[in-house]
Amino acid sequence: MILVIIEGIGKKDTIKKYLGAGYDVMATGGHFRDLPEGRGANGEIVSGVGADYNPRYVVSSKKKDLVKSLKEKAEKAEDVLIATDPDREGEAIGWHLAHVLGLKPEKAHRIEFNEITKSAVTKAVGNPRAIDVNLVNAQQARRVLDRLVGYKLSPVVSKKIKPKLSAGRVQSVTLKLVVVREREIQNFKPEEYWDFGAKLEKDKADFLANIVTGIDGKKIKITSKEQCDKVIDDIKGAKYTVKEVRKSITKKHAPAPYTTSSMQQDALNKAGLNLKRCGMAAQEMYQGIKMGDEGNVALITYIRTDSVRVAPEAQTAARETITERYGEKFLPHDENGVATFNFYKSKKSAQDAHEAIRPTHLEITPDKATPFLSPDQVKLYRLIYNRFLASQMAEATFNSVSVDIDANSYGFRATGRTPIFDCWITAYGGTKNQKKDEDENEEEKESNVTLPELNEGDVLKFLKLEFAQKFTKPPARYTEATLVKAMEDAGIGRPATYNPIIQNIASRFYTERDGKAIKPTELGFVVVDLLEKYFKGIMDVEFTSGMEEKLDDIAYQGLDWVKVIDDFYKPFVGEIAIALEGQDNVRIELEVTEVPCSKCGKMMVVRQGRFGKFIACPGFPDCRNILPYDKPVGKCPKCNKDVYKRKSKKGRVFYGCSGYPDCDYVTWDAPKESN
Repeated sequence: MILVIIEGIGKKDTIKKYLGAGYDVMATGGHFRDLPEGRGANGEIVSGVGADYNPRYVVSSKKKDLVKSLKEKAEKAEDVLIATDPDREGEAIGWHLAHVLGLKPEKAHRIEFNEITKSAVTKAVGNPRAIDVNLVNAQQARRVLDRLVGYKLSPVVSKKIKPKLSAGRVQSVTLKLVVVREREIQNFKPEEYWDFGAKLEKDKADFLANIVTGIDGKKIKITSKEQCDKVIDDIKGAKYTVKEVRKSITKKHAPAPYTTSSMQQDALNKAGLNLKRCGMAAQEMYQGIKMGDEGNVALITYIRTDSVRVAPEAQTAARETITERYGEKFLPHDENGVATFNFYKSKKSAQDAHEAIRPTHLEITPDKATPFLSPDQVKLYRLIYNRFLASQMAEATFNSVSVDIDANSYGFRATGRTPIFDCWITAYGGTKNQKKDEDENEEEKESNVTLPELNEGDVLKFLKLEFAQKFTKPPARYTEATLVKAMEDAGIGRPATYNPIIQNIASRFYTERDGKAIKPTELGFVVVDLLEKYFKGIMDVEFTSGMEEKLDDIAYQGLDWVKVIDDFYKPFVGEIAIALEGQDNVRIELEVTEVPCSKCGKMMVVRQGRFGKFIACPGFPDCRNILPYDKPVGKCPKCNKDVYKRKSKKGRVFYGCSGYPDCDYVTWDAPKESN
């Protein structure tokens, strides 16, 4: 019997099915060995990092029985194949497995596969390798670095702001992005501008031409009503004459297949799936979905990737599918008319260790998969499937026209675009069934109109002027999707860390939600300002991205990981000492409400708890009166006190009287709002 050890329990059955008799498959369920947590006998926080930054790993108390079972199985097995996930974290887990099982890492049989298909799994089994110690060292460096930074920074913010706060190498600079954006919004001064255009007609077809140049021939920007009125007076009774017509054939290339980041962004923007729902649906489809008589089938490739690279065999399969389903003209061709493949360039910061996210079986279309998938899985699989197929198609082509029109020396311009060959847009779905298409900006939307046949010298029929006062808008708050994009663009974190980081700063109450938008709390502002004062290096986005590059150098060039940590840590310790000596402690004033405590009369204050904001008596612990933060939804029919929306332990919504426990009124239906 050959023992195969994987990470995710969910893919166990799928892999077992492909390997068949003679193999046993066990799962670690992720990490089972890590740096210790808690406090030592003297009350100090245990970092788990010894001399020369040597990590002291311990087996999780919850995984001790699992480790015992793994050892027993390994001792009886003919061979042990370590098949943890194909990334640095998976390599590190494999290294830990080798240690607890008594295997030498250089002799351990490590296998990896980017997709859970029979061909990929059997190929991996036939090509074992040693554990890549450089990848392990990169992961160890990240873990040790984050532990040291977190365990040193957290006491600083806890001492100077309030107890039990945390700070970290990546989470704090991510929080800074949110705070900087909020301050840009707060300091934003709107500027007035006017949209100004003329509605014109030829051959009973009307269209809008926007003003672009003034009497002097220079670009014009109307910024006041007075300026708008002057333009109206200047062109009153004008003859609108076509001055120049420019026609061209334009092309639009298909978007690259998904990376983790671009998948997460589209999942929110186009399918309404937040990071958590997107991650769960993707993980389940990667591990395997039970599809009737076929059993468990993995539908997509590995989901934590920053690469847009596609395996040659997947490109070939896509070519065959496209030809069969749409025809050969949908394939990309070179200048000689020979069918080629599309290749995409990954970002400079990409590790490029794995393929892009794509379907593993193109014959399983979204429609075929739908009966076996949850609603979230259906939405995400359709996005992934369509995006990949579109990425392997030829460019879409358009007839584009730009028309310059003269009116009393003022210049107007109308643009239009009509499709010649939609090509990849046919597979991708365009914007018809999407909430938002990231590839279509406002300028493109304006140009996606059909103009009548226009020629130089044509005098157009004037219908009316269209103008409106507008004001520039502040930058939008981050959503989960745009914050992920900002982190990726800045080189902060890696695909596997985006979601945990964003969830972490929210769980610490450094950020809160306003609909889909993420905004900093007052605590978030204070934490960032304090860290900026004493730790400019850590809070510098470029420093954080530079550290990611050094971790990459450890992984792929064998850079000394101990030296990388040492070069950072020694100056950092000095900054910690200076920060702790400072006398600039910060006190956050509680928000006082206008609600008097019904028990002691003090004005109640807003506090933050595990499940969000609530209103509490400032006399705690002598007075423990609390109320929901939300506004009341009605009056109690028993005692006339306010009724609030609440949630049961199982998450079911109900409505209860604020007079509880004196009044036990509860209803599942929302009461009518009081007058």
